[in-house]
Amino acid sequence: MIHGRGATAEDIISLSQHFFVNEFSIVAPQATNYTWYPYSFLANPEQNEPWLSSALQVLKALTDDLVKQDIPTQNIFLLGFSQGACLSLEYAARNATKYGGVIAFTGGLIGDRIYQENYKGDFSGTPVFMGTSDPDPHVPIERFRESAKILEGMNAQVEKREYPNMGHTINQDEIDTVNNLFFKYGD
Repeated sequence: MIHGRGATAEDIISLSQHFFVNEFSIVAPQATNYTWYPYSFLANPEQNEPWLSSALQVLKALTDDLVKQDIPTQNIFLLGFSQGACLSLEYAARNATKYGGVIAFTGGLIGDRIYQENYKGDFSGTPVFMGTSDPDPHVPIERFRESAKILEGMNAQVEKREYPNMGHTINQDEIDTVNNLFFKYGD
């Protein structure tokens, strides 16, 4: 679980109480100074270096560690909100494989434009949920849609939801949809 700008690992972990994940291990890294990278996700990636590469490396190290603990990638879920959603999507697209799922609450792929050359691999049908407000003050709806299209082109099964004037938050429909898509077996 990847927190957003200005938030903490504890903040994003608290979201897990709304999901049917009692049998799951929850891992949530903490960004230095409460941010994964200093500028907007829409900035040229070079402006967000070396922080962006460092943040992506944190996710890679966590994923590699889980795999070493005999948790295959198809049992790993990536979940983030806002800056954490952008980072989760970017990491997944750069390291596409069969994951348990990718959940992005208000996010898109990182950069002043889509850098298709960064995205390699095949999601092999990985389910992806993307939800956002239309409009959102931080994530343009066009980038949200374009990001979903890129993931679909990499064989992800994308479920996207756009909520009129929701604001920069997570709503109950998103929680319910994620529970139904990913955590069906529940309590």
